[in-house]
Amino acid sequence: MRVGFLLPQLGPVSSREAIVRVARRAEELGFDSLWVVDRLLYPVKPQSNYPGTPDGSLPEQYKRVFDPLATLSFVAGRTERIGLGTSVLDMPYYNPVMLARQLTTLDLLSNGRLKVGFGQGWSKDEHDAAGASLKMRAERADEFIGVLNAIWTTDPVEFHGKYFQIPRSFIQPKPVQKPHPPIYLAAYSPGALKRAATLANGWLPVGIPIDNLKEMTTQLRTMAQNAKRNPNDLKVILLANIDVTSQPSDKNRSTFTGNLEQLKNDIEAARAIGIEELIIDSIFSRDCQTEDGLLRNLEQMRNLT
Repeated sequence: MRVGFLLPQLGPVSSREAIVRVARRAEELGFDSLWVVDRLLYPVKPQSNYPGTPDGSLPEQYKRVFDPLATLSFVAGRTERIGLGTSVLDMPYYNPVMLARQLTTLDLLSNGRLKVGFGQGWSKDEHDAAGASLKMRAERADEFIGVLNAIWTTDPVEFHGKYFQIPRSFIQPKPVQKPHPPIYLAAYSPGALKRAATLANGWLPVGIPIDNLKEMTTQLRTMAQNAKRNPNDLKVILLANIDVTSQPSDKNRSTFTGNLEQLKNDIEAARAIGIEELIIDSIFSRDCQTEDGLLRNLEQMRNLT
């Protein structure tokens, strides 16, 4: 199982220096990849509940967020080998023609190290700010991925859809990776999981208990087989929200929370069900709210994995 680490591009620990130190140290320690998240706003009076907390409140870390693609471009120039990924870019906030050029450039400048994770977003405030529609996002997502595929694999390119139009044109350069950088979709509903099974290279979930993850992975592969795809070609990358405690957590704990022994057991459980890659997200962990704390955690997680 490959292991990645979320860069400190958000929260009070985020800074140019922290990003460079974590990126370089992760590469030295043999991590396989570095990842970024995507957040536009920290609304004062949210219209939508955040799905990652019991009371729906946004974590304080989301008040300060570096741009994901600019961060990866910066890191690409300061590392040599380690992979670079997005977990995740919210498709409704982007134009796919403009985004294709950004992602292609990043893939070229990093010499083919890019993995692209996409999601749909959940915040009405962010959709409003981006001029996007929550209602039409699923249908738009299918076209969005179609536009990227067309730009990355054909020349000249032509696309005519409901949401996007490309007149017959040359769009170059093309990515290093062929046919294109791998695309992973965050998906939780049956429809979104089917999109991952039919249009993407894999699935990128977060916050799902291991038993449910195993069941949904089986569903994903069945959907891929029904779509005449090889189910073994689909990879699952799991984002793990780590929270390290000094004492064991109780039996009702969330996955990837607790002391180091409990975390190691969770990591082994993820490996046992065939997770291709595990992304360690320690930004919200209580012992990682300083740069030094985050670097200590980086070494702890390398020892565990």
